[in-house]
Parts: sequence; C-alpha cells; structure tokens
Amino acid sequence: MTNVLPFKIPKQKNEALLYQEDHAINFYDKLHQHQEIQISLILKGKGTIVLGDSISQFKPNDIFVIGSNIAHVFKSDTEENEAHTMLSLFFNMDSFGEDFFKLNELDTLSSFFEKSNFGIRISSEKEEAKKCFLKLKHATKLEKLILFFKILNIISHAQHEVLASFIYKKIYNDNEGERMSTIFTYSMKNFAQEIDLNQIAAIAFMTPNSFCRYFKQRTNITYFQFLIKIRIEHACTLLSSDSDFTVAEIAIKSGFKNISNFNRQFKSIKKLRPLEYKSIESV
Repeated sequence: MTNVLPFKIPKQKNEALLYQEDHAINFYDKLHQHQEIQISLILKGKGTIVLGDSISQFKPNDIFVIGSNIAHVFKSDTEENEAHTMLSLFFNMDSFGEDFFKLNELDTLSSFFEKSNFGIRISSEKEEAKKCFLKLKHATKLEKLILFFKILNIISHAQHEVLASFIYKKIYNDNEGERMSTIFTYSMKNFAQEIDLNQIAAIAFMTPNSFCRYFKQRTNITYFQFLIKIRIEHACTLLSSDSDFTVAEIAIKSGFKNISNFNRQFKSIKKLRPLEYKSIESV
C-alpha cells in the first residue's frame, strides 16, 4: 500500500471478492480511499476512525461498512502497545457482473448500499456476523462467497448508525491525497498541543486563507471543528477507560485549555456532559 491516497486493493485477476486480515500494533494509519466497498470486523484493538466529516471511536466487535471511494483512516490507540486485528472483505458493485446487485432477488440490499455511501457502524446482530467472519480464513473460495452473502444479509437487516453526513465525492489525486493525509496525520498526533492556523497551513504548504477554503471544501467543516472532534473523541476514550483522571485532567490531555470550554464543546457534540457520558460507558 502507498503512503498516500488513493490506492488499489491488491486483488488477483478474475477475483471478485478479497478477504484480508490485518494484524499489527497499528492499522494502516494513512488517510486513504479505494474503489472497493469494505466490510470490516474489529477483533482486537481500539482507536479512532475518521470517515468523511465524522470522527468516532472503534473497539473490539465493531463492524463497519465503508462505501466506495470514501476517504477514511483508522488511528489505533497504541498507548498500551496491544495487538490490533481487523478482518475485512472488499468487493465492487460490479464484482459479480454489472447488473448482479440489481436483480429482484437482491432488492433488499439497495438501501444498504445507499447508506454505505456515508459509512455504517452495525449496532445489532454483531455476534451472528462475527461467526461468519471467523469462518472466512479457512473457507474455500466458494465457501467465502456463501459466507459473504450471509454477512451481507445479516448486516442489511441489522440496526446501524450512519457515520458521515458529508462525503467528498471526487477521487483525490496523489498530490491532494498526500496533502490531506499529512494534515490528518499531523492533527491526530498533535491534537493535545495548541495548533494555530498559520502552523497547520504551513504543514499543508498553503496560505491560511487558501488552506481554510481547501479544507472546508473537502470535509464540509472548518479545520478547527475537525480538530475539536478529534479532541472530544480522545476525551471519550479516556472517560470510558479505567483511568482515575478527573474531568479537568482529561480536558487538558485532550487539548483544551480550560474545563468550561471542554464541557461546552463536549455537550455540543455528544449531547451529554462528560460525567454523564462516563457513567453510561461504565455500565
């Protein structure tokens, strides 16, 4: 895989479906996009997924559906140096023939594919889907196809959360991909520190005004709205952990200078106060 986006999933000729296992301390942590639709089960590890204009956490047993050409990145939480494992299936809408998914027998999947264009996190039927995923490794090619359609059927009927409200429709060229990946990587590594507009614009080799227009056009949010989302998701990780950090300490560790601003931003995004969120996650 390249260090910029876009990149191609390495499928063999005449291969309609690709099964892939990722085992590492970090998942592939560069912002990227690919033509294939991706269905992924997180077996081990936790962290943050950035997809379109959304930023949220991932944890074991999460199942994601990522539509074609959606720019995304999994940023693993490596503080505990634990192994991460993700099982994924990749396929195209025309993998089985141009009109295959238009067959009447598959019309129940149409809504699923429409929603996948904005990214989906499955919230029910996860154990049933997980059982199918775990059989993929040792399955024959025909068995993989059968399991794939079982997984499609399960998740198309499952409850789910649509992740993004905005997706940049254009495919990034290498220069754009490298620039956006650099912005995302820098922000996700340095969110706990103060980042001003001149600083992040310089990282992107742009003037501040040009950077602001460029970033918002591709994400539908301002850079500082994006940065606040990263900080709030990090705070959520700390709040849901077994740590004894106070809310004030979590605010500072997440890049907020004062607790009142942290509380205000947290409630604006999560619709809960930090302690309310902690009490729910601790149940």
